[in-house]
Amino acid sequence: MSIDVAGRTGSDWGSLVAADRVSARVYLDPEIYEAELERIFYKTWNCVGHESEFPERGSFKTRAVGRRPVIVCRDRNDQINVLLNRCRHRGALLCEKPDGAVAGGFTCPYHSWSYALDGRLRGIPYPDGYPRDIDKSRLGLRRLRVETYAGLIFATFDENAEPLAGFLGSARRWIDLFMKQGAGYPVKVQGAFKFRYQANWKIQLENVTDGYHFPLVHRSWMANVDAQTAEMLSFMKDPEAVTYGLENGHSVGIFVPEHVDLNEDDGTEALQDRFGDLVADLQPGLPPERLRRLVRSLHGAGFNLNVFPNLALSMGFIRLLNPVAVDATDNEHMVLGYKGGPEGANRERLRIHEHFQGPFGFGTPDDSEVWARVQRGAAADPDMPILIDRGLNREEMSDEGHPRSHVTDETGMREAYRMWKRLMTDAG
Repeated sequence: MSIDVAGRTGSDWGSLVAADRVSARVYLDPEIYEAELERIFYKTWNCVGHESEFPERGSFKTRAVGRRPVIVCRDRNDQINVLLNRCRHRGALLCEKPDGAVAGGFTCPYHSWSYALDGRLRGIPYPDGYPRDIDKSRLGLRRLRVETYAGLIFATFDENAEPLAGFLGSARRWIDLFMKQGAGYPVKVQGAFKFRYQANWKIQLENVTDGYHFPLVHRSWMANVDAQTAEMLSFMKDPEAVTYGLENGHSVGIFVPEHVDLNEDDGTEALQDRFGDLVADLQPGLPPERLRRLVRSLHGAGFNLNVFPNLALSMGFIRLLNPVAVDATDNEHMVLGYKGGPEGANRERLRIHEHFQGPFGFGTPDDSEVWARVQRGAAADPDMPILIDRGLNREEMSDEGHPRSHVTDETGMREAYRMWKRLMTDAG
């Protein structure tokens, strides 16, 4: 049966998702992908960066929301703007640089229409070819609606979308906990790694709170780290390692329960031997409590937070995903550091990140390979369902009213597909 995307009839898509399984067609159908862009990515809040990436007026980065290229920049009034990367004249892409800083704004390479950092049209060459009363105020760049939370920048094309705080809901508490890894310093993005994997965006979304795969897919990493780090991430039988399904498709998976709130420390946890040289370097300048707080935060927070549809806060880094095709997804991993903190600690966090993420790390190549295998394997029989029922028999409701089960269970995936179904059906 052909689905009429143009007519925006979504009742049949809802039948593809059940409580314990989803149709493999949600990974494979180009029409569903097109509808996801319209109903999800262009209607909800997408994270497009962190404020620390724009340290001065004129700082910018080019990113995308769905297939639509955008410019994220800080203007002369210190406001963050998200602008559609498209000239109002003949539609040319304004900026192709991935990042940088400009003094006044952006100029189209085709006919040199120029725009301010807030998107206002500033100038048109040879204006005598236009009526004298041309209204420049109506020809500025399209501005997305922008709101921020805890330094994270979110944007939406939908002016009628609910306020960001309401959309984030209970995820706000976990974002606040995640940002505590600054150990008293503001967190900053200190590097990024971009890559594209050949699979549907939802496969990666599911992965963020999937503790089931970690010791299996990443066993080479587990065998390569020191014993204390391996022990820290041996959560398979830890009853406190749980996943919560939050509202609006968000979820959180707790992998290191003792690091959920890094401000809480009973003093019994031994600092890892691998950081001995750093401790020796920092001891003369930091009080013992501040030093301990910093070292305990080097691995980041003890959980992964999934913010539907495109943001993951994963222990020590921020991950943005963007669907570029039904079977291709762009990812950007941004490693966090301490703004104004010790450079040795920042270097250590970079090394930790590189060891797992990046082209020479252990984690990203493993994940990318299995995501692509899921895409290829699902295509072998589009009518055979994808199972998301692990832990459904032992799932319970928390005091806050959130479904909860072990971190190796698929509670987070079920929450994401509840939101997917809501947005992709007529009722949504």
